[in-house]
Amino acid sequence: MILAGDVGGTKVHLALYDFAGGQLHPIRDAKFAAHQFSSLDEVVNEFLSGDENTPATKRDEILAACFGVPGPVRDGRLKLTNLPWTLDVRDLSRSLSIKHVFLINDLEANGYGIPELAPDKIFTLHAGDPNAVGHRGLISAGTGLGQALLIWDGKTHRPIPSEGGHCDFAARSNREIAMLEYLRNKLKGRVSFERVVSGLGIKNVYEFLRDVEKINEPKWLCDRMLAEDPNVVIGECAEDGSSSLCFETMKTFASAYGAEAGNLALKMLATGGIYLGGGIAPKRLKTMQNGFFMQAFLDKGRMSPLLQAIPVKVILDDTCALLGAAAYAEARAAELGGVSERAASLNA
Repeated sequence: MILAGDVGGTKVHLALYDFAGGQLHPIRDAKFAAHQFSSLDEVVNEFLSGDENTPATKRDEILAACFGVPGPVRDGRLKLTNLPWTLDVRDLSRSLSIKHVFLINDLEANGYGIPELAPDKIFTLHAGDPNAVGHRGLISAGTGLGQALLIWDGKTHRPIPSEGGHCDFAARSNREIAMLEYLRNKLKGRVSFERVVSGLGIKNVYEFLRDVEKINEPKWLCDRMLAEDPNVVIGECAEDGSSSLCFETMKTFASAYGAEAGNLALKMLATGGIYLGGGIAPKRLKTMQNGFFMQAFLDKGRMSPLLQAIPVKVILDDTCALLGAAAYAEARAAELGGVSERAASLNA
């Protein structure tokens, strides 16, 4: 059995997997509000202890554990930025009584999860050349903007973590130039792509269009923004056509998202495709298909024909990082311990 985790700033998603016919098979999973716990160990212990409907999981049944975490992991250690937690694989292994414990970047976990996805969990936004092989890029707009490189070694794609979402935002139009200046003043300095292409970014774009371009915010929309999740409101009202302010917000967001996805494709020559992860793209497929994302993705001057051949796909499965963490844990434990649960399941 494999324990997998997707650790975020607001929630921790944990799952147990085994294997059937060489494929990951989910046993159970649960989500926890991160701020209610003092450590990751505490979250995991509660999950494994079960409840009135779920029996406790025996630690000796868990071959390995892996947690996808936001940020760079160095020597098996990470200090989270949005939680007062410091994670260390050595401490976790002792505390949880699990021999093999691994920490990997959350986008790296997503990269390992892509080969585990069923075909219907991937939506093709742009077909490109479906027979192309080569490096792939992964870019995920959600709470923040994550990126990873999926390097083709001739046999498989090896995920390489990146903090590319924190690179400088590159304005491409008069609107974006004005928005960059607005955000420079608001943030008192540097503006990264994450400040535009993320959940936080959507709200930044909305406020710029409302306060600087003076696009009308009707009272009913203002009331909804105060009472509900602003990003949900903006997305819904953009797609149902009820607000020009929300439509222009999501148009600007999608265009900036497409431009940075195209930048990633150029930087790593991602002939094997660009994958869009995170929570925004799968929930806003109508926005992603309205043309603004792909127009910006392809708008690379002399390199546009190269971009035209690159497939662009949206990951629809929100357990992709969990699947990737589980796949990584099993593979590394097999290397270290000489026992592969995946291989054994093929002969069962």
